[in-house]
Amino acid sequence: MKVNLCGVNIDALSFDEVISIVEQKLLSDRKPNYIVTPNAQHIVILQKDRHFQKIYHNAFLSVPDGVPLLWAAKLMNAPLKGRVNGTDLFEKLCEVSAEKGFKVFLLGGRPQAADRTAEVLCQKHPQLQIVGTYCPPYGFEQDTKEPEKIEAKIKAAAPDILFVALGSPKQEKWIDANYQKLGIPISIGIGASFEFVSGMVRRAPKWMQKLGWEWLYRLLVEPRRLWKRYIFGNALFIFLVLKQLLVRK
Repeated sequence: MKVNLCGVNIDALSFDEVISIVEQKLLSDRKPNYIVTPNAQHIVILQKDRHFQKIYHNAFLSVPDGVPLLWAAKLMNAPLKGRVNGTDLFEKLCEVSAEKGFKVFLLGGRPQAADRTAEVLCQKHPQLQIVGTYCPPYGFEQDTKEPEKIEAKIKAAAPDILFVALGSPKQEKWIDANYQKLGIPISIGIGASFEFVSGMVRRAPKWMQKLGWEWLYRLLVEPRRLWKRYIFGNALFIFLVLKQLLVRK
């Protein structure tokens, strides 16, 4: 079942159901696919970005990353089953990968974030096979050689899951351009997850996450970088939700 929120289709799946679906795919279907994790920012971008819309349309799964999406869906009388946060999804899939023998690759993040994240995860899960990490330089997509270097590294490592932390919508667009030729069963864009897991950036307390105030905590921690995204972006998201409610009525 899918819930349409401001023109964006979102899978009404619980966190555990998503983990189970991904695990089954990795065990039975090696066809390359990717997962998108919509939040309020994505909903706003998707209103005008046709390339991003196409990426969403072709995704294997579209799972609700932000609590505001759960609130909005409830207002539409089409509730979602719960939040599938990108960082939580990343950590849980690494745990499952350690248990099942799946190989993972970490691409992106701030300098040293992927390496530090690999160290943290391997301490938690000694059996985890992190077959590669790489942090491409800023503006790498404009370089003629860097994309080929990234492709070669990932193909040589042959992971089962590729976690891409380049920020949205850049990470989703990179995945869309590369997932077929890389041949990886599952690729996922996970934003700032490497920074959170490695401890380079503190994540909001659990109680703030549950209340849907994680965005506020991130704004307070990194105001210069995030104020436009959260102040203007959240206001636009609220407007879009109210508009959909009015149209429905």
